[in-house]
Amino acid sequence: MPNRPPERALLDRIPTPVGEALVVTDAAGALLAFDFEDYEPRMTRLLARYHGKVDLVAGRSPVRPAVEAYFAGEFSALEGLPRRRAGTAFQQRVWEALLTIPPGETLSYRGLAERIGAPTAVRAVGLANGANPVGVVVPCHRVIGADGSLTGYGGGLSRKAWLLAHEGARFRPPLAA
Repeated sequence: MPNRPPERALLDRIPTPVGEALVVTDAAGALLAFDFEDYEPRMTRLLARYHGKVDLVAGRSPVRPAVEAYFAGEFSALEGLPRRRAGTAFQQRVWEALLTIPPGETLSYRGLAERIGAPTAVRAVGLANGANPVGVVVPCHRVIGADGSLTGYGGGLSRKAWLLAHEGARFRPPLAA
């Protein structure tokens, strides 16, 4: 099998109230990745894992208006954005279930496991949630601990808290360090 040339993808750096968002889209405008500048190495690893070698070219993403609208308070702006499917079948089930959690609401990891019909797979659901390549758009930040506490987030707990507060969700704030 011959080596394929790297795919070219567009990297847009979008200012947000919680740091610069990194948005990667393919030639057709489908999302490949959404992360934040301080997690760029993680984003690069996930891109390689799910899409192989990708050459990033700086430019304005076609999804930028939707991202800006979300951060301006139009929470439905991210719904239906085109995404390129990635991950295992299990991860895809988890990620599709995340899309059923409306803005302003949260769900526990156990609740998410039950939602996908795998009530004993709480730990696997947590791992799949953490491997989501298009955070915020596929709202992994809406998954919290059973006691309402903030637990793990690839973009950092303070950012998760901001996103949930921005959407009007109830949660137990993290303890100050």
